Amino acid sequence: MSANNWLYDQSIYKYILNTCVKEDAILAALRELTQQHKMAVMQIAPEQGQLMQFLVKLIGAKRTLELGTFTGYSALAVAMALPEDGKVLACDTSEEWTNIGKPYWEKAGVAHKIDLRIAPAAVTLQELIVAHEEGSYDFAFIDADKAGYPDYYEYCLQLVRSGGLIAIDNVLWSGRVADDTENDNTTTSMRNLTKFIANDERVDSALLPIADGLLLARKLS
Repeated sequence: MSANNWLYDQSIYKYILNTCVKEDAILAALRELTQQHKMAVMQIAPEQGQLMQFLVKLIGAKRTLELGTFTGYSALAVAMALPEDGKVLACDTSEEWTNIGKPYWEKAGVAHKIDLRIAPAAVTLQELIVAHEEGSYDFAFIDADKAGYPDYYEYCLQLVRSGGLIAIDNVLWSGRVADDTENDNTTTSMRNLTKFIANDERVDSALLPIADGLLLARKLS
């Protein structure tokens, strides 16, 4: 989601950015570079990056998953919030896009914390399960192809520990989920997944109206 947040009046959004968002200079530089990309709409907003940093610190995360890395802003944000021995296992299918972020990972001194896997996320997650890594991750961020979200959620539930968090991006889908006339496959899928997680007894959940909607699910057991 771009930095132009559709949920708020722009004066309110500018107030939030100017008052509450503390963004490292290297993060800001990568975000500004990404805004020039033809797919810049895929960029998460700075306040969302800050929230993710807050969450991983709050739960004492060391091992995290990221499904959908794009130019690497979210991976960089999380890696900067992790302890020195922390890891982000980042999944993406585009070397072209992820290569944009790599120099910024190096500048920030966190490249060693980011394990980038160029392959379909479902394949990488299945490999982790085969390797008996269930319950060994603290936090997962899902921001990849929307059709894959239900499967990614189930895989992450296996891989995240009890008390760990799964964060799912774009669940408000630019407001289309609230429009009864919008019934394309992606919009319908996002509605269905949100309803499913809200009623999933394996997790506690909360939908945050931040950026394009961030759904948090805390694994219970």
